[in-house]
Amino acid sequence: MPLKVPNGLPAISQLEHENIFVMNAQRAESQDIRTMRIAVVNLMPVKETTETDLLRLLSNTPLQVEIDFIRLETHHYKNTSENHLDNFYRPFSTVKDQKYDGLIVTGAPLEHLHFEEVGYWNEIKEIFDWSKEHVTSSMFICWASQAALYHFYGLEKYPLAKKISGVYSHTLTCPAHPILRGFDDVFYIPHSRNSEVRAKDIERCNELELLSTSPEAGVYMVMSRDSRQLFVSGHAEYARVTLKHEYDRDQSKGLNPEIPQNYFPDNDPTQPPQKIWASHAHLLFSNWLNYHVYQLTPYIWS
Repeated sequence: MPLKVPNGLPAISQLEHENIFVMNAQRAESQDIRTMRIAVVNLMPVKETTETDLLRLLSNTPLQVEIDFIRLETHHYKNTSENHLDNFYRPFSTVKDQKYDGLIVTGAPLEHLHFEEVGYWNEIKEIFDWSKEHVTSSMFICWASQAALYHFYGLEKYPLAKKISGVYSHTLTCPAHPILRGFDDVFYIPHSRNSEVRAKDIERCNELELLSTSPEAGVYMVMSRDSRQLFVSGHAEYARVTLKHEYDRDQSKGLNPEIPQNYFPDNDPTQPPQKIWASHAHLLFSNWLNYHVYQLTPYIWS
């Protein structure tokens, strides 16, 4: 699938190296087809890495997808240059009147804070509420999934006794759901978090459907009954080395982190990590784009 992304985005060279077709705006506009417009609110500290990870997965469909990266206006970005943000990100206020077929809101390292303590909480709430009227289907990842479940349905997050970090097995609680078409009975997804939402809280909410859980990592995938909101607690988008980089970072800070589970061969962090989640990561994003974005969105948004 051709991805339409801003010209000059650093992720383009890596994606082209992986034989992913990236289309510039001029060529995309010459094609007489309806492009799926996806807004991405990237809250992760290292923006360039997350951009590449998400674009890699959004490429696995025959649809043409146009990406708009959205920046918050009430947050000071410490790990990304203003030049990168100015060139490739649009302030939320400039897109508030537009319609999108899909929205992705990423995780953020904010689990030590309650939601109301987050500096940009009011703007995130505004984006959440905006999505109800301006977006066909939204995907909320990790912290964003917890924040959206709290905002829309009043579900609390709970601190964990120790961080969940590693690659965990998952099973299906609703295998016939379209988002899970093609999934194996058991599949693997990375997690990296210090808090959780609980299955019993989700099961008590009639507006939500629990789709997948892990014996070790707990709730993984939840969807609203109207199929317009997908909440994902893990990180299907992670690259092979992301957990390793997090582990090395925490070691360098003297945090004495545990070795990520089921990740390094023989649990040996000197060995290259194994990637055993790529196929289901691609399947998750292609199913979302097909069944919950393309199949549900009107040809002309109005």
